[in-house]
Amino acid sequence: MTAVEPLPLAQLTTLATGAAPARMREARSRDELISALREVWADGDDWFVLGGGSNLLVGDDPFDGTVVRVLTRGIERLPSPREGFVRLRVQAGHDWDALVADTVTAGLAGVEAMSGIPGTVGAAPVQNVGAYGQDISQTLVEVELIDESTGDIATVPATELNLGFRTSVLKHHYGSVAARRAVILSVTLELQQVGHGAAPVRGEQLRRALGLEPDAVVSLAEVRETVLATRRSKGMVLDAEDADTRSAGSFFQNAVVSQEFARTLPAECPKWPLEPVIEPVRVIPLDRFDGYVPPAPVRSIDVKVSAAWLIEHAGIGKGFRIGRSRAAVSSKHALALTNRGGATAGEIAELARFIQQRVQQEFGLILQPEPVLVGVEL
Repeated sequence: MTAVEPLPLAQLTTLATGAAPARMREARSRDELISALREVWADGDDWFVLGGGSNLLVGDDPFDGTVVRVLTRGIERLPSPREGFVRLRVQAGHDWDALVADTVTAGLAGVEAMSGIPGTVGAAPVQNVGAYGQDISQTLVEVELIDESTGDIATVPATELNLGFRTSVLKHHYGSVAARRAVILSVTLELQQVGHGAAPVRGEQLRRALGLEPDAVVSLAEVRETVLATRRSKGMVLDAEDADTRSAGSFFQNAVVSQEFARTLPAECPKWPLEPVIEPVRVIPLDRFDGYVPPAPVRSIDVKVSAAWLIEHAGIGKGFRIGRSRAAVSSKHALALTNRGGATAGEIAELARFIQQRVQQEFGLILQPEPVLVGVEL
């Protein structure tokens, strides 16, 4: 663990906002990370950990606490109890896309559709990152974490993280605190050994994104290349020359609403049930049939709604900005709020509030921010 001269957080976050904090520490090994966190917690200091900085909007006033930079790296290959699979234990500070690239090179399937997602491996389970029908819950075995309240280290199975749509017990949602205050030290994934040949693509959403027929076969490398190209076209792959990538990715979560509320939205609004809709089968013996068929029990399910569609159809198009603000909606993707150069966190927050208000006025729901907000209110 090393105490360093604090850097402006605008230099360390993809939204490029934030002054230098009061204190900063760098942890380049698991032991250094454990030591840094225990010391900060013992001091009672305000704190947060910083990995890739790709899911943060940091306020303009200096953070009066300690920022712990997680710079740990490393991949350990482990046996799996399942034939044809292998496990990888990855340090929390390892770059996520570098991990995905390594798995594709090794012929390991399970995360290739999540190519190009910025950030670190330790952040991935916190919000159950995903793309094109894959998310980390499908391959996550366990995480090693350190608990803030006790300083104890534990290996926690994925089943205890309550992984849901872009959430877990570890996520700090806007307006609330995490159900479990802890920091991930390492992540263990289980991936299938499929090699480098072409194979069918499982998952309708991924096949649709790749433009594939149900019986089409492609290699992991082809999936990765196509996903990266698609993400680049939306400004979702970091590029210093492209201001559209100076963002936190999707700023708003796709809304999850009840089936009843979803029916009030326009029919053309994209919607996806979060679980299969299965019609119940009712068998009535003929010798007992009296002509009356009782109604099937009503069971409401949650539905995911496209936030990008809601934003654009609330009158906010790609490239929109307020007056001379240096914050703008991406010119490529309505869900991304971007820093066009020198924007303050206040400017980005102002744009986010305006979008929330327009969508609420038009459709009756409030979009929730996806990034963690530090020193910023919407």
